Amino acid sequence: MFYVSDPVSTPPKQFATELQRLVYETFATKGIQFERVDTDPGITMEDCRNIDAKIGVHIVKTIFLCNRQQTEFYLYVTSDSKPFVTRDFCGALGIPRVSFASAQKLWELTGVEVGATTILSAVLPSASSVHLVMDSDIAGAPWFACTDGTATCFVKIRTRDLLAKYLEGKELAYI
Repeated sequence: MFYVSDPVSTPPKQFATELQRLVYETFATKGIQFERVDTDPGITMEDCRNIDAKIGVHIVKTIFLCNRQQTEFYLYVTSDSKPFVTRDFCGALGIPRVSFASAQKLWELTGVEVGATTILSAVLPSASSVHLVMDSDIAGAPWFACTDGTATCFVKIRTRDLLAKYLEGKELAYI
């Protein structure tokens, strides 16, 4: 049985990563209310469905991509119900073909391991050059849920707080 705690509105007692600490610090500094659940490692879409049921909103799918030269990187936030089509993604942004970036680059730039990819990484200085891209349906939803930078903790915040407060000053493309 996949473990998902009851939702709470307090940060974890101990932080597993620097990013996780920074996420909750940013929430506090910017007055962003949140709920979170602790879980077994949530890696598969089935795991996410168990989390969705407890947190009351669908967890977004976040994909880390790069160009062939590995000089441009993209965090793409979309829905698990939408297949990722490289041609459509690249066409919408007017960029050359992209592919999945390496786990090493994911860690170096966003401070997360595979399975914990999150747009919340945008607060890290190392992620300042990463292009942020969001599906317009996700941007228009009232709630946003994703990892907090770990595969064992998922947060739910108002989408408007994510866009207007958390990502304030960051460039975000919508497709």
